[in-house]
Amino acid sequence: MRFLRQAMTGLFLAALTAALLVWAGALVRDAVQERLADSPRGRPAQERVFAVNIVEAQPDTIQPVLQAFGQVQSRRTLEIRASAAGTVVEVAENFVEGGLVKAGEVLARIDPAQAEAALRSAEADLLDAEAEVRDADRALLLARDDLTATRGQAELQEKALQRQLDLQNRGVGSASAVETAELAVAQASANVLSSRQALANAEARIDLAKTALSRAQIARDEAERDLNDTVIRAGFDGALSAVNVVEGGLVSQNEAMATVVDPMLLEVSFRVSTEQFARLLDETGALRPAPANVVLDVAGGNIERPATLTRASASVAEGQSGRQLFARIDDPRGLKPGDFVRVETMEPALENVVRLPATSVDSLPTVLVMNEDDRLTALPVTLLRRQGDTVLVRGDGLAGQRVVAERTPLLGTGIKVRALGQPEAPPEMIELSEERRAALVAYVDANTRMPAAAKERIKAELQEETVSKETVDRLESRMGS
Repeated sequence: MRFLRQAMTGLFLAALTAALLVWAGALVRDAVQERLADSPRGRPAQERVFAVNIVEAQPDTIQPVLQAFGQVQSRRTLEIRASAAGTVVEVAENFVEGGLVKAGEVLARIDPAQAEAALRSAEADLLDAEAEVRDADRALLLARDDLTATRGQAELQEKALQRQLDLQNRGVGSASAVETAELAVAQASANVLSSRQALANAEARIDLAKTALSRAQIARDEAERDLNDTVIRAGFDGALSAVNVVEGGLVSQNEAMATVVDPMLLEVSFRVSTEQFARLLDETGALRPAPANVVLDVAGGNIERPATLTRASASVAEGQSGRQLFARIDDPRGLKPGDFVRVETMEPALENVVRLPATSVDSLPTVLVMNEDDRLTALPVTLLRRQGDTVLVRGDGLAGQRVVAERTPLLGTGIKVRALGQPEAPPEMIELSEERRAALVAYVDANTRMPAAAKERIKAELQEETVSKETVDRLESRMGS
């Protein structure tokens, strides 16, 4: 009986424990289901307001700047070449890369021995030619005297013949004497003819001698030039580049030795599009001598020099497009031929245009303007020029508008925005009744998920005479009231 009583007691306690566990599980299940069944009390949706940078569109008369890139080059360049072949026996001290030279300055000398020998030979030939001319002159004088004497003898023989004929006519002369006189006249005529031939030969000799003298003078002058060509001189004041010569080296005829460039006569060659070129023409179609600015980007600062447009290329090179322009650099200090520079050319002024940041215009092109309700509206514009990070536009109703400076994918028509740099509107304040204030304070105290610092801040705000309506609405929406 005792065993049975203890068994029944243990069975009863086990059943009671199981019942308590089932009841506790049911309570937990009901609590979880009730928690899951509660609808979330979210905050009411509020419209998002974006902060944007605003620029005011102010129409003005603006002179656009055309930017291009080009290379500096010298307007006067001389290539120094060896006019004679031989050994370089002397090189000037400043005949080096970058050396400054003066006009006519001796830069180098080529061994002149062969040229000097050729000059002496030519001078000797010239002396021979001059002697031949003098000899020919003397021979001409003798030939003329000989012809005069021969003609005088012929005249005497003619008179002797006439005398014999007169004697024969008077009957005192003989036929043999007349015949002898006639033979003498014929011989004198032959002598005159021979003298004339000698005179003609003497005159021809004069011509040949003069021709030979001219050739000798030409040969002498050529030999003198060859000797002068052994001396290399600078053609004008300038600086040397591409120097390729050493003392003792052999050079061939027409071999390039250096290049002289004028560092004070510089210009820049740059290429622009055909559309840009058309904007630089005047009413007659000629290129305007517009002012320009040449900028060389260097570390620590830029070198800027004024320039003037002077001319355009006569034709378009094969494989190229656009137009090649040239601008004379007025003050070339700091610039060297070969520098890669930026050229800024002033275009004709545009009237009633607005300068805006390049990020304010899209591809359509349109801009977003801020209306009286602080909402965005798209306004179409005409894109006239791009000037680096800015653009020049023109549009109907654009004057005086507040334009969004930086467009993002989040911005569009109808979006409410707030201009950066402008003060925000003060929050709306309300007065609370004591019952409403106490209810809000009690909710804050009972909220276990709110940080202690936030609780203290909100409770301190609720104790004020007036409380922000936004704070009250947020708390009451969470309370479910």
